[in-house]
Amino acid sequence: MFSVISQTHAVIAMNIRSLPRRLWMSLAMILANAVVVAILLAFLAMDKGFETTLQGAGSDDVALFLRKGSAAELNSGLDRDQVNLIRTAPGIAQDDKGPQVSAELYVIVDGIKKSTGTEANLPLRGLELSGVPLRRNFSISAGRLFTPGTNELVVGRGVTQQFEGFDLGTSLRIGNSEWTVVGEFTTGGNVFESELWADLSVIQNVYNRGSSVQTVRARLTDASQLEAIKSFAENDARLNVDVQTEKDYFSSQSKNLSYMAIFGKVISAVMALGALSGALNTMYTSVADRSKEIATLRTLGFSTTSAFLGTLAESMVLAAIGGLVGALCAFLLFDGLNASTLGGSFTQVVFSFRMTGDLIQQGIQMALVIGFVSGVFPAWRAARMPVLLAFR
Repeated sequence: MFSVISQTHAVIAMNIRSLPRRLWMSLAMILANAVVVAILLAFLAMDKGFETTLQGAGSDDVALFLRKGSAAELNSGLDRDQVNLIRTAPGIAQDDKGPQVSAELYVIVDGIKKSTGTEANLPLRGLELSGVPLRRNFSISAGRLFTPGTNELVVGRGVTQQFEGFDLGTSLRIGNSEWTVVGEFTTGGNVFESELWADLSVIQNVYNRGSSVQTVRARLTDASQLEAIKSFAENDARLNVDVQTEKDYFSSQSKNLSYMAIFGKVISAVMALGALSGALNTMYTSVADRSKEIATLRTLGFSTTSAFLGTLAESMVLAAIGGLVGALCAFLLFDGLNASTLGGSFTQVVFSFRMTGDLIQQGIQMALVIGFVSGVFPAWRAARMPVLLAFR
């Protein structure tokens, strides 16, 4: 066993020292692996950032009420009587102003992307000031909150980063009314930063919604009270609502939009086939270039195992280098990059790419798989190299 290990080490050292003779082909193999890994990680980081943005908005102690059968806020609708009934539900937290309940309206307005200059849908949320504390990590980063009863807006930081015309103090036209941006807010980088907020009653008047809303949020005294609220809603036929935690709602929304990771994996798999073809060519050339050396080692008593493992190790080393280069490039280019895409309510969601250690590990694993597959067959050829070749 010691002999095989020492022989394998010697063959690996010989292969690595001979790489300058095949420099360009080796670099091509490294580059191909790096490109595959970088593209895979870009899509995975996009999906991870989008998922984090959505799920980061959800809270276990906030119940979300939607009309029964509604998959998203945009499809829901509740009237004033239903809102008043929800306020009487058990398990809802109280403060000095009464139940901590927020009735909200969700409409779509146009925005212009800074990156492309094209129009995109943005969510405009009408809510009362009581709805603001229901958002975790909320803070005003510039300006102030809107004044109830006025045409004032506060905008999420993601909107000001990705869209034109929403700077502090800007006047803009939405619908048939003029609006003024009086503040910018943050909520810890989650999906609420992709929204515009204004007073509920003003939005209802501007869009002729009467007293109707689309969703109701309610702070729970504790998460265990959700079942009591569900039972309350099911036993009152007037409500006709589905109840879930805000966290569960946003979790389901992120799962419905997991196409980015799937698309990235498909594209990377196709490119991996191309990289595999190039890597096989590189390794076969490597074996052919060292054929007399391998045969000479066999004549000196080196085993077929050492020839096989030495060649396979060369392939794995080149693949690992390519994987590390691709991961580094992906991290430098994409980690923290801000972007926006279409969300579940046909509105833009602003998010940041997130490159985690787990994703980088997946990328390097793909590179090693390519290196292993592309090295097995050339290594087998090296192991079967005729000894007589050393005497030609």
